[in-house]
Amino acid sequence: MSEVKIFRIRGKMLIGDSWQKFSLEVRALRKEHALEKVYSNLGSRHKLKRAHIKIEKIEEISPEEVTKPELIQLLRLIS
Repeated sequence: MSEVKIFRIRGKMLIGDSWQKFSLEVRALRKEHALEKVYSNLGSRHKLKRAHIKIEKIEEISPEEVTKPELIQLLRLIS
């Protein structure tokens, strides 16, 4: 069975006529799955097409590095 990892994804999204920076933390099995979640989430919330989302960095992070409150609570429940 595969282990679920935590990824931090940083990039920019085109909102109106300016680029806004973002940083999201997601749980996924692989880097590709995490990237797909980000595209899906931002596209749904902000009505963005993939061409309007620029990914700058994808990194796997340890549970101690997580800053998103929802993920911190989930990690406490799991361990």
